[in-house]
Amino acid sequence: MSWLRFLVFLAPCLSHAKDYDPPRYNLSLDLPPEQRWQPVLRHYNYTEVKEAMHYVLDITLPKWVHAIIRPLAEVELAFLIREPYAGEIKGIARTLGSNVGDILALNLCYEATAFCTSIIAQDDKGNVYHGRNLDYNFPDILRKLTMDLDFIQNGKVAYTGTTFLGYVGLWTGQRPYRFTVSGDARVQDEGEWWKNAISAFFKRSSPVSWLVRDALNDDNNFEAAALRLSKTPIIAETYYIMGGTQPKEGLVITRNRDGPADLWPLDPLNGAWFRVETNYDHWTTPPPFDDRRSPAIEALNATGQANINTDSLYKVLSVKPVMNLNTIYTTVMSAATPEKYSTRIRNEV
Repeated sequence: MSWLRFLVFLAPCLSHAKDYDPPRYNLSLDLPPEQRWQPVLRHYNYTEVKEAMHYVLDITLPKWVHAIIRPLAEVELAFLIREPYAGEIKGIARTLGSNVGDILALNLCYEATAFCTSIIAQDDKGNVYHGRNLDYNFPDILRKLTMDLDFIQNGKVAYTGTTFLGYVGLWTGQRPYRFTVSGDARVQDEGEWWKNAISAFFKRSSPVSWLVRDALNDDNNFEAAALRLSKTPIIAETYYIMGGTQPKEGLVITRNRDGPADLWPLDPLNGAWFRVETNYDHWTTPPPFDDRRSPAIEALNATGQANINTDSLYKVLSVKPVMNLNTIYTTVMSAATPEKYSTRIRNEV
């Protein structure tokens, strides 16, 4: 056994004894949007939640953005954003006793800097697996606010996702027996992000994570979701990574705000049985200070196509620096076996 294969095998055991499952709740889509989050929020201390949210806002959000959004959201939320997100944000604010503009601004904050690693892989029998690490600032705060949600409609799980308390979008999700999806931020000029994003937002473009949830809620197959995620205008450049239920159903969509910049599918017949996407265009070289791509590729090759599954993919995502000090959680999933959807909060020690 090579040293890398040994490292992949042992990774979860070396330093992650404190990893744990996030809480998992049901969120009823049959309730009016303003009431959906109340049963979830009751599990938390409202004062502590508001303190955490304000900390993230104060550090992340430029004051000029806050000054625009806060008063507008109080009187024109329905004009700014569409349902069900307007109702859900209003309901969260009302339950917590917060300003609705603060909850909207918090949701926009989370769109900005999700530094992540997503992997899709097909085994030698044609099964498709999907895993992701979500890396973010404020890991100690966000680990406490991370949750898995089963979105229930007519008594059944319509889709499942992983998110932060107070955040109505999804960066990670699965529609059972249809497709899986994750989103990774596309590195862009930090100084221009808010200016461009706010401009796009007022043009009614979709926040990146809301479009993920739209696809999970509305699209009944891999192709329809891929089309939506490729073409719908969004407020920030991003990568959408998708896995399906059939062989070769795997795709990395590199997005500009107005449409696709590149489509990068699985190509197992030509040896490309996996794709790794971090936060850099796959046709470029990642910077040496943030090269998570190369270690992930090495670990996948060491694992081998015949041995890839949700367990071995989790181990790949545990190799440093694929997993790092800012990794909030790891999710592994496969739409063909939705019961295997699993998230672990990562505690680096």
